[in-house]
Amino acid sequence: MLVLSEDELRRAVAAADAEALKRVEDAFAALASGNARVPPPMALDVPERQGEVHIKSAHLADPPSMVVKIAAGFYRNPDLGLPTSSGLMILMSAETGAVQAVLLDNGYLTEVRTGLAGALAAKYAAPRQIETVGVIGVGSQARYQLRALQLVRKPQRVLVYGRRPDAAQAYAREMSEELGLDVSTRPNAELVVRECQLLITTTTARRPVVNEEWVHDGMHITAVGSDGPEKQELEPAILGRADHVICDLVSQAARLGELHRALEGGLVTTEDPVELGQLILLGKSVRTKDDELTVCDLTGVGVQDAAIAAYAVERAIATRQTT
Repeated sequence: MLVLSEDELRRAVAAADAEALKRVEDAFAALASGNARVPPPMALDVPERQGEVHIKSAHLADPPSMVVKIAAGFYRNPDLGLPTSSGLMILMSAETGAVQAVLLDNGYLTEVRTGLAGALAAKYAAPRQIETVGVIGVGSQARYQLRALQLVRKPQRVLVYGRRPDAAQAYAREMSEELGLDVSTRPNAELVVRECQLLITTTTARRPVVNEEWVHDGMHITAVGSDGPEKQELEPAILGRADHVICDLVSQAARLGELHRALEGGLVTTEDPVELGQLILLGKSVRTKDDELTVCDLTGVGVQDAAIAAYAVERAIATRQTT
C-alpha cells in the first residue's frame, strides 16, 4: 500500500495543472454519461468549533478508479495558528476493493480539484473575453480559484472583497505577486459585483453576500461556498433571473447548494439547470449571447476526488522513480 505525504502530493500536482484539469473534466463527462457512481455525501457538523467534516466517494468506470475522501474545515483554526482545511483520500482498487494508496493531503487535493471545477465552469459558461474578475471571500479557496482560472481565461484585473480588510489586502498582494495580475480590494461586495464580468464567491456564508440588484446582464457567477443546506451566498432571485443555471450535480445541489434555496422559493425547478458534465459532453459553452447571465452552483462531487486522487498517485509514483 502506497502512503503519500502532503509534501509529495504538492510536488506531484500543481495548483494550476493542465493535465489535472483534463482529468477532472473527463470525470464530469463520465458522470454525465453514466460511467460513474456517486453516492450522496455525508456531513458531520461541529458547530461549537465552527467545524464541518465531509465524506465523499465515487467510482469511475474508465479508467477504473474508486476513492473515499474525508475533508474537514474548521474555520476557527487560523486563530490557533492552524490551517482551516485537513483530511485525506483513500484510493481503492475498483476490481477488489483493496486499498491501494492513502493520500495524506490535509485538504490540498480538495482545494485543487475545487479550483479546477471553477475553471471548468468559466470555460463552459463565462464570457470568452474577461477583463475583470471579482472575488468575494479571501480564504484558501479564493486563491485556488484564481490560480486555476488562468488555465482557461486571462483577465486583466481582479477585484476582491473580504470581511476583514487586512486579510483582503494580504490576498491582493499575494495573488498580484504570484500571478502578475492587477489585484485590488474594494470596501464592499456590491462594488466588486457591479464592476466584474466574472464573479467567484468562496465564502462560508449562511446569508446571501450577493444581492440580485447588483448583478448585470452578460456576467457569469461561480458560487463555490454553499456545500451544505444551511449555507448560502447568492440571493435566490439571481438564479431565477439567470438565463442559464449550471450545477456540478443537480440532485446534490438541490439539497446542498444555491439551487436548494431557489427551489424552496419556487424560482426554478429541477428541470431548469444543466449539469456541467453535459456541457462537457457537448463540447460547447452554454452561453449563446453576450448579454446572458449565467450562474454555476458548485457543491463538490466525488468524481472530482476520484480523478484527482488517481492522477496524484500516478504523478507521485513517476516523481519517486525519477528522484
